[in-house]
Amino acid sequence: MKTRPLTTTLLAASLLLALAACKGPEAEQARQDAAQAADSAGAAAREAVDKAAAATRDAADKTAEASEHAAADTQQALDNAADATANAADQAKAAATDAAAHASDATATAAQKVADKASDVAADARANAAKEEAKH
Repeated sequence: MKTRPLTTTLLAASLLLALAACKGPEAEQARQDAAQAADSAGAAAREAVDKAAAATRDAADKTAEASEHAAADTQQALDNAADATANAADQAKAAATDAAAHASDATATAAQKVADKASDVAADARANAAKEEAKH
């Protein structure tokens, strides 16, 4: 876009210089026409630059907005992941506590069975000993 308005401006300036060399009323009219063409070319170049600047600002605004949305989405995803991790840790803790309680119950039950068996064996041994003593 820069080359085209610059080329148009240079062409208008060259035309103005060429016409400046001419003499007479036609030359004066040609000079005025060339000056007006140069002014029009300058205005067109300024308008093109303004449009390009506006488009650049618009693109920058849209990029900034998209970046803000992406940052918000990323933060939300991180928050969700943190919540999921905390929930999983809580569930793992509860499961470990439950497993430990069951293990303690199982150990206590097994110990009670062993103690009961030992008591039965001791009672049988006493009974056998009493029988043996009674025989003698």
